[in-house]
Amino acid sequence: MTGAVLVVTLVAFGVVTGGAAGLLGVGGGTLLVPFLTLAIGMSQHEAEATSLLVVLPTAIVASVVLHRKGVGNLKVALRFGLLGAGGGVLGALLALALPGHVLRIVFALFLGIVAVRLVRDSLLAR
Repeated sequence: MTGAVLVVTLVAFGVVTGGAAGLLGVGGGTLLVPFLTLAIGMSQHEAEATSLLVVLPTAIVASVVLHRKGVGNLKVALRFGLLGAGGGVLGALLALALPGHVLRIVFALFLGIVAVRLVRDSLLAR
């Protein structure tokens, strides 16, 4: 892909990912990481790092929008955000210690667990 096409593709997918994540209540990384590895050709490490960098501004915007609508507790969200940042550092260090193929298997298992939970929750909500 050329530079301009790549940027347009990434922006479009970012908008779709953000909308789907907000609508479905799943983390955007469940969509973003496979896209970056399979469609863009990033390594597993690069894709996961990119996904983690995208989470912060996305979470801030979503929290502010929901807070303005009277949903959620911004103080609690900030506390979880700080704890999540610390966990992100530990997780990134662990990810760097793993070979790419192992990290890909761990991520695939994570996606499987997310899929099972989404299906289970939708069936129980009926």
